Amino acid sequence: MHITLVARTHNSVDFQSQVLGSLFGTSGNGASELFSTLIGQQAGRKQSQAAAAIGANVPTANGRNLSLFNPESAFRLSTYINNRDVLYKAQYAELNQIKSGVAQLQSAGEVLGKIDTETKPAAVEGLLQNFIGSYNHWRESFNADVAQGGLLDKVQAAEVSLHELEQSVNNTFFGAQDGVRGLRDLGVSIDPATHLASLDSKQLATTLNINPQGVVSAIHAFSTNFAKSAALLNSDNNFIPNELNNLNRAIHYIDEHKVALAQEFGSGDPTTPTGKIAQALALYQRSYA
Repeated sequence: MHITLVARTHNSVDFQSQVLGSLFGTSGNGASELFSTLIGQQAGRKQSQAAAAIGANVPTANGRNLSLFNPESAFRLSTYINNRDVLYKAQYAELNQIKSGVAQLQSAGEVLGKIDTETKPAAVEGLLQNFIGSYNHWRESFNADVAQGGLLDKVQAAEVSLHELEQSVNNTFFGAQDGVRGLRDLGVSIDPATHLASLDSKQLATTLNINPQGVVSAIHAFSTNFAKSAALLNSDNNFIPNELNNLNRAIHYIDEHKVALAQEFGSGDPTTPTGKIAQALALYQRSYA
């Protein structure tokens, strides 16, 4: 069966639109109109070029590809791609920081499993305070990231990580068989506004005095559950590794096709990152590029 150059051009455009659409998430992010416009005009231009056996693009002006029906829309798409290139690299670096923090918290949770009925009250309090300090440092580092407009806003792996570990701290079933309702009865609570944990030393001392076995049971159950939750978040084919893999693929696609995309749609405006994005991008360049 004979396939014409025009037909092959159709297929190439369809494939490129699918790749770009899946890569940059064209649903609900303001890019869908650009894609629908550009893919149509791109197909029309390439068919004309194929029919006329023309292989070169029309020269550009001010970063615009003047061979397109709507060079300005194409230029905006390239600007969007430039922004995504920077954003994905920053997100990759920051999510790796979350991953490292989760691993450290897993170890901190496991340490609590060493507490037993022979552990002195002061040592129990000290170990709980150490865990809370580690947890709060991790939360403070990434709370702003997952807030609306933050670097990891709508990045499910980051949001789930913070939510799951907080839920583990708040779980009231740990120690229930021995009359304790989770870490709450030990004086551990999480502020709903700041998402930071704190320890009421008086409440811990009271519960230790009344029900030391219940305290140990609650801490052991929490230690096991928390460490398991942290390990799952970082396990293969789970939230964090999957998201890092997706980001890495997007980063490499853009890097490998940057020149071709600029020729196709124009150069776009360069991206000048600031604030947290600039910091995370610098970390990416130092550690992952």
